[in-house]
Amino acid sequence: MSLSGKNILVVGASSGIGKSVAELSLLKSANVFVAGRNDPKISGANYISLDVNQMSTELDELPEVLHGVVYAPGSINLKPFHRIKLEDFQADMNINLFGAIKVLQACMGRLKKAEGASVILYSTVAVNMGMNFHSSIAAAKGAVEGLAKSLAAEWAGMNIRVNVLAPSLTDTPLAERLLATDDKKEASNKRHPIGRYGQPSDLGHLTTLLLSDEGSWITGQIIGVDGGMSTLRT
Repeated sequence: MSLSGKNILVVGASSGIGKSVAELSLLKSANVFVAGRNDPKISGANYISLDVNQMSTELDELPEVLHGVVYAPGSINLKPFHRIKLEDFQADMNINLFGAIKVLQACMGRLKKAEGASVILYSTVAVNMGMNFHSSIAAAKGAVEGLAKSLAAEWAGMNIRVNVLAPSLTDTPLAERLLATDDKKEASNKRHPIGRYGQPSDLGHLTTLLLSDEGSWITGQIIGVDGGMSTLRT
C-alpha cells in the first residue's frame, strides 16, 4: 500500500491520531501538509499555521490538487447534562463540525481535481452506544456522521470518497485524564472485548488505507475502530 505522489492534508496533526496519520502517510511516500495551531515538527511534512475557529485564507497555499483530507481535531467534555453550558455545546460543535465544514469547503475544488480523492473524519463510539456524560461530544460527532454521509452521496459523482472512523477511548492527549493511573488504564482495558484501549496508530493505519487506492471502493461508511466495544458482549 503506497501513497506515493499523493498530496495529503492532515488538520490537527499536533498530536494523537492526526500526528500518527501524518507520520504514517510520510512513511508511505505521500506529500504531507499538516495544519494546526501548533507545529508538530514532523520531519518531511509541510506545516501550515491554522486555527479552525478563526480560519481565513491559510489553506490557499496548498497545492492545486489534493488527494486526501484528514480532519482530526476533537474534544472531550464529559459532564452531566445539567452542568454543560450552552457555550460548551457550541464549542464542541465549532471544533468538531463547523471546523470540518470550513476545511472541506476550502478544499473541495482541490479534491475534485484529483479525480479520485478521499476524506476521513472522526466520530466516537458514544454516538451509537449512548454513554453517560457524553451528550455534548456525542451530539457534535453525530452531526459529523450526518455530514459525512450526505457528502459521500453528493460527492460520489466527483469520485471523492468520504468516510468516518469512530473510535473508543484512545491514548491521546485529549484522553490523558481518563488514563491517568494504572487503575484507570486497567479498567479501560477490561471494558474492551479485545482487552485493551486504543492507540493512535490503530486509527492511523486504517486512515492511510482509506487514503490509498486500495480503499477506493469504500465510501459513506461509519467504521467502528473500538476493540469490539460497540458490537460485542463478552
